[in-house]
Amino acid sequence: MYNRIFDFPEQMAEAIKIVDAWKIQPAEFSGITNIVLVGMGGSAIGGDLVRTFLQNRLMIPFHVCRHYVLPEFVDDETLVIVSSYSGNTEETLAAVDDAIGRKALLVALTTGGMLAEVAKLNEIPTVILPAGLQPRAALGYSFVPVLALMEKIGLAKALVKELQVGIKDLEMWREKYIEDNPTDRNPAKIIASRVQGKIAIVYGGPTVTDVVATRWKGQLCENAKNLAFANVFPELNHNELVGWCDIVKPHADHLAVILLRDASDHPRVVRRMDIVKELIEKTGVDVIQATATGASAISRMLSLIQLGDFVSYYLAVLNKVDPTPVAAIEALKKALAEPSE
Repeated sequence: MYNRIFDFPEQMAEAIKIVDAWKIQPAEFSGITNIVLVGMGGSAIGGDLVRTFLQNRLMIPFHVCRHYVLPEFVDDETLVIVSSYSGNTEETLAAVDDAIGRKALLVALTTGGMLAEVAKLNEIPTVILPAGLQPRAALGYSFVPVLALMEKIGLAKALVKELQVGIKDLEMWREKYIEDNPTDRNPAKIIASRVQGKIAIVYGGPTVTDVVATRWKGQLCENAKNLAFANVFPELNHNELVGWCDIVKPHADHLAVILLRDASDHPRVVRRMDIVKELIEKTGVDVIQATATGASAISRMLSLIQLGDFVSYYLAVLNKVDPTPVAAIEALKKALAEPSE
């Protein structure tokens, strides 16, 4: 898992090469009125990142569907991007059948499995991804092809060029997080040590860091086997904030808040973050701040993803667990495969 996290920039560079060979005719997509990406877990979050990154650049809606059934608006003018790393995701395969029935325009991303077979049978354009990874460790393969597709079909410009700059930044930044760097000089190890033994609550902003907070939550849960939750400003100020009260104080040693910040945060969101940080600290809960770095939005987004991934790895080490297996998910799949009583 350490190698997968370390090699994240190389994985994205490889993904660019893979999609360069994808023969897509922009004219085939000229009439689409909306986009729906279908996927679950690590296969879906790439779509979330694209949706967030392009929210102020796309002129049509981009929706991520984590369900067996597509939204009712999906029709023959919808582009449905089907993302399943394994190719056997139950929910995603059901949604593909739904999309075919509605005559939507489909493209697929997978390593094989049933999705590859369905795509071949229905002549769905497909990017075949390198196999052998956990879906969460294949983020470059779920993110880059979707981003590149938006450029290939003419919905946005210069995305791959921006991404290539971000890849160079990641190659530079990861030197801070390598195993040889001692804890006092390793930001990822410092955060992991502050979270150890605690439930982590990750807060992001409404733009660059919203999906990144979800990524941190998922990586802490799956890699470190450490319970974590996530929420987003300013929405959390209208409900969850009320929970940070005196009742929390006896449990303060068992909680840690990770506050993700970005230069593009709205000034009022920045003020909200400052106030909430002070309120939480009054309960005795440790508030850890992580600020995105980089000149572009995509670099800043990727910088926090990279940091969070390394944090999850070092927390796994501290928790004395293997970060790769996900026994609980496998047990659930096995139980679902058994006949209901």
